[in-house]
Amino acid sequence: MHIENHTATLRGEPDIEIKLRRSRQAKRLNLRVSGLDGRVTLTIPKKLPLSEALAFLHERESWLRDAKARVQVSDRVMIGSDILLRGQRYRIRAAERQRCILATDGRLLVPPDPDGQRTGPRLASYFKHCAQNDLLEACDAYSTKLGRRFTKLSLRDTRSRWGSCSSEGRLMFSWRLIMAPPGVLRYVAAHEVAHLAHMDHSPAFWACVARLMPHYQAQRDWLRQNGTQLHSYCFKARPASENG
Repeated sequence: MHIENHTATLRGEPDIEIKLRRSRQAKRLNLRVSGLDGRVTLTIPKKLPLSEALAFLHERESWLRDAKARVQVSDRVMIGSDILLRGQRYRIRAAERQRCILATDGRLLVPPDPDGQRTGPRLASYFKHCAQNDLLEACDAYSTKLGRRFTKLSLRDTRSRWGSCSSEGRLMFSWRLIMAPPGVLRYVAAHEVAHLAHMDHSPAFWACVARLMPHYQAQRDWLRQNGTQLHSYCFKARPASENG
C-alpha cells in the first residue's frame, strides 16, 4: 500500500487509487465506488488511526475490485462510434458539412475531424442545443398547465442530479437528458416544474407531478435503471497521446 497526498494506492492487477477523506461527522469507515466514473473514496472518522483505515482497505479488497469491475467504462465520442439521442442509437459519421445534423437514414453527421479533437465537443454543443429546445417546450407546457411560471432555464453537465428548481423559480437540467427517451426528459421537466408549487417531496408534490404527467413512474424507473449509461459518454477532446 502506497500513501501520498491523501491518496492510497492498492497494489495489484490493476492498481487502485483510493482518495482518503477525513470527516468529523463520520462515525465509521465508509468505502464508496462511484457508479459514474469508478473513482474510489474512503471516508475516515477524524480520530481513527490511519493504520486501521488501511487494514480495512485490505479486508475489503475483493469487494472493491468486484465493484470497480462493474462500473461501465466511459465511451469516447468519436467518428465511427455509436451514441444515444432521444432514446435512439445512432452511428456518428463524418460528412463534408459545417455543423452536426441528424440524417433521415439514421446517421448522425458531423464535420470531418482528422485529429479526433473536435467531434466530442461539437456533438456536446449540438446535444445542448437540442436539449434546450426540448426542455423549454416541455417546461413551458407544464408551467402553463400548473399556472406558475419559471424565471430561467439553464443547462449543466451535472452528475449528482438531473434537474433542480430554486426558490426564485430558476430551473436547471442536465443536458445529457437529451440522450434519454423523450418521455424521460419530459418527466424530469414535470418534476422540476412541480417544485414551483411544492419545494419538497411531499405527497402533495408527487400528486402534482402526476397531474402534470400521468403514469410518470415508468419514466422515473427508466432513469433510475439507465441513467448511469448517459454519463458514460465522454465528450471531451481526445488526449494528444491517443492521436496515433
